Amino acid sequence: MSGVVDARLAELGLTLPPVVPPVAAYQPAVRSGVYVYTAGQLPMVDGKLPLTGKVGDEVTDEQAKDLARTCALNALAAVKSVAGDLDRIERVVKVVGFVASATDFTGQPGVINGASELLGEVLGDKGVHARSAVGVAVLPLDAPVEVEIQVELTSEA
Repeated sequence: MSGVVDARLAELGLTLPPVVPPVAAYQPAVRSGVYVYTAGQLPMVDGKLPLTGKVGDEVTDEQAKDLARTCALNALAAVKSVAGDLDRIERVVKVVGFVASATDFTGQPGVINGASELLGEVLGDKGVHARSAVGVAVLPLDAPVEVEIQVELTSEA
């Protein structure tokens, strides 16, 4: 680990995971100009989901918030795979979070705060972003949470 962001991850006791391989026909992240767009990132850890089910039923708000943190960490790994270096992040522009929700669950923003807070802890002011938190009926592999991010990169040296 040599960069500022890598050092911050280490300071927080976090390790950037390997990029989660696609589960269908897409790329984990693509670059267009100075922007990197990630695919929706599930909270995969070592190739599997630690929890499945609906938030508000089988999964608690706090568990889902922790899973959203994992999604954001996976998204940063996807960004690094195309940007080469997380220190190239100028800012996180947008976060979109999807929460597989029980029919009466309305705490989607609190769940996606897990991703937003992680980005702030790791990137400081560069992690401040616009965001959507959306409740959905079901997510791939019965994941409770999915997060995608868009980042702006600094121009190459």
